[in-house]
Amino acid sequence: MILQIDFQAGKPVYLQLADQIRYAAASGRLKSGEPLPALRPLAEELRINRNTIAKAYAELESQGIIETIPGKGYFLKSAKSPLSQQTRQRLLLTEIDEAVVMAHHLQIDRDTFLKTVEERADHFELKSTGGKHEPSNP
Repeated sequence: MILQIDFQAGKPVYLQLADQIRYAAASGRLKSGEPLPALRPLAEELRINRNTIAKAYAELESQGIIETIPGKGYFLKSAKSPLSQQTRQRLLLTEIDEAVVMAHHLQIDRDTFLKTVEERADHFELKSTGGKHEPSNP
């Protein structure tokens, strides 16, 4: 799993990490029982204090998303994901809102924006099925 920090974002680093891990869990990129990166190596890789990562992990653990197994590390909970459909929908809406705002700032009209979204959805659908599905709009 690749985590990235934007120090210019104005959002606390630990929340950026927690959000990225939560998103990876909701999207299926992070599977149940899969280990999270260890504190020290991740802190070195991201060039941040390991206490910041520990705070992000504590946040996720308090939400029931990850668990600590003493002597082994941090893992995405094996039980059914605590990320309900409503939570996944909220995460998606946040991302959509950011894309809409970006399109507005870039002066992209609504029709072009929606066409681009459809093209990207088709692209990722093809990618996830190994190219065995035809796009819905030829």
